[in-house]
Amino acid sequence: MSVHRPIGVAIAGLGFGQAVHLPALNACSGTVPVALWHPRHDRLEAACQQTGLPGSSDFDAILADPRVEAVVIATPPAPRAELARRALEAGKHLLLEKPVTLNADAAEALQRLALQRGLSVAVDFEYRAVPLFQQLQELLAGGVLGEPVLVKLDWLMGSRADPARPWSWYSDAAAGGGVIGALGTHAFDLMHWLVGPTRTLQAQLSTAIRERPLADGSGRQAPVDAEDIALLQLELEGADGQAVPAQINLASVTRRGRGCWLEIYGREGTAVLGSDNQTDYVHGFNLWLSRGGEPLRRLEPDPRWAFARTWADGRIAPLERLHSWWSAAIREQRPMVPGLTEGVASQRCCDLARRSS
Repeated sequence: MSVHRPIGVAIAGLGFGQAVHLPALNACSGTVPVALWHPRHDRLEAACQQTGLPGSSDFDAILADPRVEAVVIATPPAPRAELARRALEAGKHLLLEKPVTLNADAAEALQRLALQRGLSVAVDFEYRAVPLFQQLQELLAGGVLGEPVLVKLDWLMGSRADPARPWSWYSDAAAGGGVIGALGTHAFDLMHWLVGPTRTLQAQLSTAIRERPLADGSGRQAPVDAEDIALLQLELEGADGQAVPAQINLASVTRRGRGCWLEIYGREGTAVLGSDNQTDYVHGFNLWLSRGGEPLRRLEPDPRWAFARTWADGRIAPLERLHSWWSAAIREQRPMVPGLTEGVASQRCCDLARRSS
């Protein structure tokens, strides 16, 4: 693979895939989108006309295309593992949306296959690529807060608070729906990245909106069994092996919810990272720090972590950064972080939460 030629990437799944991955791939110097896949021919044809890219509803045909060196799988969760397996067996590098699979055993099977084939698999834990989150991680790694004693994350959104929002796979637990897969996967990865791995976990999951109208306009209601609220208590393992208690509260049905707020309390200081933006999961964050007994003060963003370019949709810039890490890992034949190791750890917590509840 030439170091000067961008990696040819196909996109499987045309919701988040077309809206976010496609502009991120176009902006990344190490990648170029070369093909689209969707099982519905009408949806695929519309996307091909909009983007000018070729496509196929035959996944094997996509994998057989010599221009396709890697695949972004941005489908709903249920078909993700099978598509990923087929792509790995065809020798393609992968970037997987999260949750990477419906359970951790399936994720571990993909990890073994990727290792056997020597292929790079990235997982879209995009908050690792958001500047203020990177700034916070550097503060923690540098010991600015001292030994952590408590971590608290409230992620209370209202995106599904309207009971008239139609039923979809997100409403179906068996299809990978629910707030654990949507927000919990990110939350667990943030805990592991910023503090340390999960030792124990207890959860209370509930469903506030128990039925939704079908999208066919018939007026019929369909049952919802996927959780839209999750309350979690964790014990994390800190850098020196000490136990760190953590609390995570997640919701997708809280009208006027407070947004995403992460609080980390250490023996020598406190950090708060938060945003009340309900329409963009990336834009709007600020970071505050307190040392000793001083009041919290807002930190200016460190220009070292700034994006070279931003978009109206805040998700595109961190994903472009993630694509650049992924393409570099492929070229340099080194492990990708965040990858399946991180994906498996997050999925283990998802599985534990559901079993605990």
